[in-house]
Amino acid sequence: MTPPVIIDADPGRDDAVALMLACGAGQKSIEVRAVTTVAGNVPVDKTTRNALRVLALIGRSDIPVAAGAAGPLCRSLVTAEHVHGESGLEVSGGLEMPEPVSGAAPEDAVALMEEVIEASPEPVTLIPIGPLTNVAALVRRNPGLGEKVRRVILMGGSVGPGNTTAAAEFNVYVDPEAAAVVFGSGLPITMVGLDVTRRALVGEEHLRRLRSLGDVGAVAADLLVEPEWSPKSGEPSPVHDAVAVAAAIEPGVLTTRPMRVEVECAGEHTTGETVCDVDGVSGKPPNADVAVDLDADRIMELLLESVGRL
Repeated sequence: MTPPVIIDADPGRDDAVALMLACGAGQKSIEVRAVTTVAGNVPVDKTTRNALRVLALIGRSDIPVAAGAAGPLCRSLVTAEHVHGESGLEVSGGLEMPEPVSGAAPEDAVALMEEVIEASPEPVTLIPIGPLTNVAALVRRNPGLGEKVRRVILMGGSVGPGNTTAAAEFNVYVDPEAAAVVFGSGLPITMVGLDVTRRALVGEEHLRRLRSLGDVGAVAADLLVEPEWSPKSGEPSPVHDAVAVAAAIEPGVLTTRPMRVEVECAGEHTTGETVCDVDGVSGKPPNADVAVDLDADRIMELLLESVGRL
């Protein structure tokens, strides 16, 4: 059977491209059973609408979408309109996206995750590419989840510097307590951090090839160019979230090392930092396979192949 996956996202420009990659991946690689949304890049009403718009664009409105947490477990919400625009999917010159052709599911994100996981005859892979609030809630409500989840492949954290503070990557910074719950869950985790996703950079030739693939490819290309309000306006940007999806399709695109990952929740300057025990000095057992390198060329080819199928 095709491995089933649930994508938990906060679309967001790079989240939108990651959804395209996942849905176009091909019948024998992964099957997207559900998309759940969380507040992050923009509030959850907008991330949910954006997920529905992307699925309408690519002709996959059959995939159920459920709205999740409107804010972190115990903090005020931090958003990133300065990166993604007021709607979450704004780019230079405007972006033509269809209106949703279906609404969100009546149940919330965690309920939809539970429904999909329970109905699946084989373990489900969770791919969270936003703050981990929904996944933490799922773990707390279902302590016996281990046999039913194949792996959690998350985009978040960093072995090195952050992008929201000097120490913290955005997805973990938004809800560090949720990240701590997930890393402490005992589930098999692959952490795809900012230090690695920054190396998955789209080039001008990739953009040209995407635009040659029709309307979906043109939208993907626009989403992967820094918008006019960015200091790097007009330049290609890393695909970030799509790397986690690519790792579900072809695990070999990542090189990983087992590490102990602790999430800092109370540091004056380090809240949201993923403290990765690279050399094992803590003596604690590893709780994640942490990406340390990637095959950027293969990831870009997977993206082009997937968009070409949509």
